[in-house]
Amino acid sequence: MNQIDIQAFFERIFAFNENTPLLFTQFYFWAFFAFVMVFFSVFHSKKILRNTFLFAVSLFFYYKTSGLFLLILLFSTCSDFVWGQCIAASKKQWKKRLFLVISIVINLGVLCYFKYAYFVTNLLNDLFHSNLHVVNYLALWTNNLTGSSFLVDRILLPVGISFYTFQTISYSVDVYRGKVAPVKNILDFGFYVSFFPQLVAGPIVRANEFIPQLYSKFFLTKKQFGIAVFWILNGLIKKMVLSDYLAVNFIDRVFGNPLMFTGFENLMALFTYSLQVYADFSGYTDIAIGVAMTMGFYLPKNFNSPYKATNPGNFWKRWHISLSKWLQEYLYIPLGGSRNATFGTFFIIGLIALIIIFLANSIWVSITIVVLFAVLLVVGIFCPNVRQKIYTNINLMNTMLLGGLWHGASWNFMIWGGLNGIGILSFKIWKNLNAGQKTLLTAFLFALFLGLEYFIPRPIFVIGEVWTGILFIGTLISFLYNRLTKGGSLPTINRAWSIFTTFVFITFTRLFFRSGSNLDPATANKEAWDTARNMVAQIGGHWDFSLIGQIITQYYQVFLLFVIGMLIHWLPEKWKRWYRYNFACLPLPIMLLIIVVVVFVLYQFNTADFQAFIYFQF
Repeated sequence: MNQIDIQAFFERIFAFNENTPLLFTQFYFWAFFAFVMVFFSVFHSKKILRNTFLFAVSLFFYYKTSGLFLLILLFSTCSDFVWGQCIAASKKQWKKRLFLVISIVINLGVLCYFKYAYFVTNLLNDLFHSNLHVVNYLALWTNNLTGSSFLVDRILLPVGISFYTFQTISYSVDVYRGKVAPVKNILDFGFYVSFFPQLVAGPIVRANEFIPQLYSKFFLTKKQFGIAVFWILNGLIKKMVLSDYLAVNFIDRVFGNPLMFTGFENLMALFTYSLQVYADFSGYTDIAIGVAMTMGFYLPKNFNSPYKATNPGNFWKRWHISLSKWLQEYLYIPLGGSRNATFGTFFIIGLIALIIIFLANSIWVSITIVVLFAVLLVVGIFCPNVRQKIYTNINLMNTMLLGGLWHGASWNFMIWGGLNGIGILSFKIWKNLNAGQKTLLTAFLFALFLGLEYFIPRPIFVIGEVWTGILFIGTLISFLYNRLTKGGSLPTINRAWSIFTTFVFITFTRLFFRSGSNLDPATANKEAWDTARNMVAQIGGHWDFSLIGQIITQYYQVFLLFVIGMLIHWLPEKWKRWYRYNFACLPLPIMLLIIVVVVFVLYQFNTADFQAFIYFQF
């Protein structure tokens, strides 16, 4: 091997190349992981060396994934380490609070600059009819200093910035609350922030969950190793067999140009996307949990069969659990939670309402919002026993709206979060109604959409008509059975019906989630809204039912894989625990044989196009 070949070899290893990132689905990552495990086996019993080594390889991992954005990660790490020390060292409460505020402002400032600069600028331009432009000052200053044009003038989103920012905020808050002692060594703290399995797409690890593990002795039994291998294989199958295949062969085509496909194809793209996004994101976290476990570290469970949820609230206890818990502990509860309202409660909901009024530029939207706020105000004043429920629900809606915005700098994400909030609040009302009231309510909604569709024909009203009609039929059957059997019920059927209706509701909210994804922040709002509107137009438009058989035949492999994936998802949890446990107890040679077979199958499903994990963009 000559000098040029050696130089090219080391450049491939150490230089950043966006075409060969260290992703779990790439060979490069597993070669990197093998290297890590060789040296980890030497350092695992020496905590300082172990943490320092894992911090170093985590930085290398992030560099190979994100290039010079590594500097942002290092800045966040150093900043929060310093402010954590200041919070812990302060004797006076006001000083602790001041340092906490500084830490949070810096974290959110960095996050907002990189993630929401275009969103905020477009919002200000729309509100005040200005002509503001986003300037990437970091690139501008660097290019001026170096006399080059090395850095682009656009603000690019660093991979995983939302995840590690939330982790560093949780550290500052937990130190302030006294839930965790400050980390004394910046190398240990850097390891906590940058641990490579979960660095770029979670799970979000809170400080009080992970920092104690920094000082724990390495411990891994054969059974734990077997469980770790199972999670890795399980995640790879979810990602490469389910998620990537569905995306490349169907979903991306439809969402790319909804008007070229029929209403049935658009509808099926929505449902298959629900499985895709679950398989993709839970697949990543399964691999992250497995990889971390092989090194003796335990990441929190992030999914619990979310499509078994019986209502929207239950769904968010099963989906992206680490984010839900983070939002509950660091946003919902500080806003007042279920106890009371704070200044933040009214400021957030009021600001969002005013922005919607100005942007909608519609008298009906303005009247609706004003009337709603007036009703809530009157009820809150004259019905003290209801006031606390109003506060709770406003805090919940604020949390869902901001949780939606966390996912992306587009109004579509806020609409998605708002719809989930409405779903949770609606179920709170629904569960307190009797069978007769539920039947009357769904009958009224069905009649309302029938009237709207008749007098003001719109695709959205057709969708509402079909959906409320299905709900009305279901509640009517339940009501009649209840009356005929004098209070009897069918718990299994009722549960299946609840799971079905929740899954359909969550799927339709994903219309706004998917249409806002993978977009340039500078044009995200318009493109996302156009995609969502076009899909609604197709789904709620005229259907040629004679084409459905041809479509099913054409995409039978996609639809068959979708059905198989959902059936596996709906398997009883005890069955899943059984085959997970039995895999972990297999002799190592048999386990190795299964690994070889799975890798061979995964290779058959490997796509030529690069398929990043969906949540990398968040």
